Amino acid sequence: MKLLIVDDEIMIRQVLCEYAEFEGYETDEASDGMEAVKKCRDNKYDLIIMDVMMPKLDGFSAVKEIKKIADTPILMLSARSEEYDKLFGFEIGIDDYVVKPFSPKEVMARVAAIIKRKQKSDKDGNDVLKFEGLEVDMKGRNVFVDGEKAELTPKEYELLFYMVTNKGIALSREKLLSDVWGFDFYGDDRTVDTHIKTLRSRLKEYKKFIVTLRGMGYKFEA
Repeated sequence: MKLLIVDDEIMIRQVLCEYAEFEGYETDEASDGMEAVKKCRDNKYDLIIMDVMMPKLDGFSAVKEIKKIADTPILMLSARSEEYDKLFGFEIGIDDYVVKPFSPKEVMARVAAIIKRKQKSDKDGNDVLKFEGLEVDMKGRNVFVDGEKAELTPKEYELLFYMVTNKGIALSREKLLSDVWGFDFYGDDRTVDTHIKTLRSRLKEYKKFIVTLRGMGYKFEA
């Protein structure tokens, strides 16, 4: 497993590299967003730890560029704890968000959890499921709406695949946060609602399959 650690503070990179290598990961480093994007074009990584505030190209912008070329899981670091920043990060496809100052042990625990979920998703995703004009390719991580590929963020993919896998089962917002995000989320239930809203917009008329359970959560029903 190879991690790319991106931060303009050399001490943070050194500490994270030390802990990651102790856990058995191979590491690579970048000091700003532009260097990170370039390294992602030339190398394959299993996960990226990305700081937000950096010179040349900030973390959010770097994530957007990286997602154009690779579906690599991303854990974001930031000194900013505002809910807007976290929600924006999840909207562009990050998998986790840790606020500075942080515990390196906690960061490594979150890295392990993200990689475990990714491996489970890759292992379990063996079917192509069809619901009228909606086609969900679990293994290929593709979604087609009336034959046209829908452009979903990684987190929207995970949310849809999880709901499809649990078709017909009522899923509370807390359950979705726990199983899809996989950690004690810093925000609140609005994160789920925000992702459901954008996911529905991408599914067009087939948004009807995502049913709202008032006061509880959601259910995929087809």
